[in-house]
Amino acid sequence: MNSFHRRALVSFALLPALIVARQVRAQAAAPILLFKVVSPRDDVVVGIEAAQLGAGAAPPVQRLAAMLADKGQLTLWQYASQHGEGGALVQAPLRQIVVFKNDLLRIEPYSTPLAIKAPGASK
Repeated sequence: MNSFHRRALVSFALLPALIVARQVRAQAAAPILLFKVVSPRDDVVVGIEAAQLGAGAAPPVQRLAAMLADKGQLTLWQYASQHGEGGALVQAPLRQIVVFKNDLLRIEPYSTPLAIKAPGASK
């Protein structure tokens, strides 16, 4: 077998791996930032893509608060702990909710040791 045939055989053998790698890269979502929205009545964990907050020197929580103040309301994903693939716990989107601007509302950064699942990611 000459070197051309050997390279072609190796290329065909690696083709499925390259296709899978490309699909995984295409499915990689923007990082999701989690926040806890606290009101006198209750509190919820919400998520937003980092790209939606835009770039800036201010911390993400301040950029989210500024967006809410400017727009008056934001539609965000509510997050909760759920069992993901393989039974491992993940922070996953539960449902979309609307957060209204309110003087009694407090927004805090929320950290979790769990993996964060993006909205629309396969279950």
